[in-house]
Amino acid sequence: MKWIIVGLGNPDGEYAGTRHNTGRIVLDEFRQAHDLPDWEEKKLYKALVSGGKVGKTDALLIEPETTMNNSGKSLLSLVKSKKQAEQFVVIHDDLDLPLGKWKFSFNRGSGGHKGIESIARTLKTKAFVRIRVGVSPTSLFGKMKKPHGDDAVVKFILGKFSDGEMKELRKVGKEVVQGLETLIKDGLDAAMGEWNSQ
Repeated sequence: MKWIIVGLGNPDGEYAGTRHNTGRIVLDEFRQAHDLPDWEEKKLYKALVSGGKVGKTDALLIEPETTMNNSGKSLLSLVKSKKQAEQFVVIHDDLDLPLGKWKFSFNRGSGGHKGIESIARTLKTKAFVRIRVGVSPTSLFGKMKKPHGDDAVVKFILGKFSDGEMKELRKVGKEVVQGLETLIKDGLDAAMGEWNSQ
């Protein structure tokens, strides 16, 4: 049994450190935490690839080298059935959660995320695991300040994290690493039960 874990983002260097690259940033935290090999380009997958044993289980890590809107192209030869899709995880930025929060989701709509829409279209199913990592700012009183309007959303998600925000994201990344470990070892129900209540 192998888990496939994908971190979404845009491949070009200009997007490094942007909110839309949250999935790639967090997946790299997982790779380093488990001392997995450096990223290697695989043209067959149109992606950067790493992987190895996580505990006793095989894990394949994927960072698509396509644009975000074409993320599904990297998965055509990897996930070939709905059964396989149940062992498939996508980590991505989410405007409906504040920075510092994250959640497991399964078999849910895209919430307008173009990368998720591309993957669901490619796999012909929404029944895969998502790790939604919040990126929206909050007010001093803790109220979420999600950007509104297409232009504002694009400008925000393609903007870079400040040093303080990146520090917060790294902290979340460490929690996601633990959440993924629970998922791989004990399954989705256990992972959601433990981590979605945090």
